[in-house]
Amino acid sequence: MAMAGTFDEQMYNANKLRSSLVQLGAWLREEALQDADIKRLALASNGWFTSESVDLALSSHGQALRPEEVDRWLDAYALPDRGTPTKVGLILAGNLPLVGWHDILCAVLAGHRVHVKLSKDDALLPKWLVAKWAELEPYVGEAVEFHEGLMRDLDAVVATGGANAGRYFQAYFGHLPHLFRGPRTSVAVLDGSETDDDLARLGDDIFAHFGMGCRSVTKVWVPEGFDLDRCFRQWMPWGHLAQHGKYANNYDYHKAVWLLNKEEMIENGFVLVKADPGLVSPIGTLFMERYSEAKEVADVLHSKQDQIQVVTTRPDGELNDLLTDRGLRTAGFGANQCPGLSDYADGADTLSFLLSLPNQAAEA
Repeated sequence: MAMAGTFDEQMYNANKLRSSLVQLGAWLREEALQDADIKRLALASNGWFTSESVDLALSSHGQALRPEEVDRWLDAYALPDRGTPTKVGLILAGNLPLVGWHDILCAVLAGHRVHVKLSKDDALLPKWLVAKWAELEPYVGEAVEFHEGLMRDLDAVVATGGANAGRYFQAYFGHLPHLFRGPRTSVAVLDGSETDDDLARLGDDIFAHFGMGCRSVTKVWVPEGFDLDRCFRQWMPWGHLAQHGKYANNYDYHKAVWLLNKEEMIENGFVLVKADPGLVSPIGTLFMERYSEAKEVADVLHSKQDQIQVVTTRPDGELNDLLTDRGLRTAGFGANQCPGLSDYADGADTLSFLLSLPNQAAEA
């Protein structure tokens, strides 16, 4: 990446960036999946990354960058006529492959000087993708700089992390314009009319990326009398998770603890299901709760809205209306791990925030 000081505001061109994003999307869909070397290096750097999880991330981002999707997203914004000298720091998470890519994308489109602090858990894939984008549009290589250590002299910050990281963000960057994101999880609510295909897709929402993302479903509400065996039958294709060492260790540990505590649970060899009022189930497990009134579930979720990323439910059902009326973000079965460009984390419009930042040189 280019070093600080080479940034040329005149190089910014919104139309060229749009065009290059469409090209990047085609590359992600058609060629990136074949790069065995980058996948091998990514897997070596993070024991939770698998070839399948990296492929899922690449494919998801490639689908999001189809021409019609890029146009639908960007037509809602007034992109700048030129770059700005504003220095935006991005502190990225690394729990999933390329989980911080969307922040880089937004900051470049907003025309800022983009300073990126990668997580050690995903320190390779973002650099690789930015380098490819820079081949298609050289401005990107001038705009983005990666940092190994502390970033200084920033004008604004976008940061994602857990509760402890959030306190660090507030202490060091709270005086700057900022967008801080904390820990969230996703849940699902069934109404009993789901098809087998719906339940199979729900398995994707639960088990993809080992359930480690904020869009991973960690709690499911089911109506009274619902037969959980229907779910287990459709989730059997995920049985291979039991062969993954880190996942299996979590499964075995929580099974042992729950047995010692005489907790009631259902197991099928690769996931432990337990009735629990909590939202965030540990890796290898799933919390479940039965309900009789859909409105009561919607009210509970509304009261915990700041802990929830998205609620998976049938998009044409009464439940979806109850949830969206209360301001909750919903998604259909199987859509959680493939968010669109406008599916902003925590519901906070990252691009609007970045476009709203003042031109720091002009302000000075």
